[in-house]
Amino acid sequence: MSNLNVLVVEDEDAIREMLVMVLEQASFKVLAVASAEQARESLADNMVDLIVLDWMLPGISGAELARRLKSEPGYKDLPIILLTARGEEEDKIRGLEIGADDYITKPFSPRELIARIKAVMRRSGKLSESGQLSIGDLTLDAEQHKLTIDGRSLEVSPTEFRLMQFFMTNPDKVYSRTHLLDQVWGRSVYIEERTVDVHIRRLRKILAEYGREELIQTVRGFGYRFSLVN
Repeated sequence: MSNLNVLVVEDEDAIREMLVMVLEQASFKVLAVASAEQARESLADNMVDLIVLDWMLPGISGAELARRLKSEPGYKDLPIILLTARGEEEDKIRGLEIGADDYITKPFSPRELIARIKAVMRRSGKLSESGQLSIGDLTLDAEQHKLTIDGRSLEVSPTEFRLMQFFMTNPDKVYSRTHLLDQVWGRSVYIEERTVDVHIRRLRKILAEYGREELIQTVRGFGYRFSLVN
């Protein structure tokens, strides 16, 4: 799980600090903010795998942020766990209806939080029981930072590994160069779009040694797609 990023959105300092500590102890990488506006900024600059989102936030509520994110193509598949003191069944149903993937009522135990995060990650395809992603005979091990084809290790750079991790987590979807730059490199770093092309060519060359170069496909006029289907 060491390469899975969790965004915590919680306005109460003590609870936010506790969540960060619990998640870091479970080997997640953690980003923590106190408002919906800060969450938007963090999402723009970082690759996030799951959001732990407090329902009651100042300004834009967590429930409203979840509803908006789930209505946007770029974030509709991003797992969201709502965290709230609301325990009524009607509130839980509303939380799930707006698109939240799970719902945790305060107070809760660290063990329950981690178990629910892992369950949501597995359902979304971002985490297997072993912490690995597998598509066909291509396997990415986030904990070991290792990429293999049919058990044979591929020599890739850290950037190429992150690019493959993004593609394998989001297969069969077309992504523009700009979107790939935002998700893999981050918006805080200025890099030309053709840098993406360079890394794609390098990855294809590596995959070609095993007859798998067709996994990364060019969609003319749009960008790139990772898929087993041509």
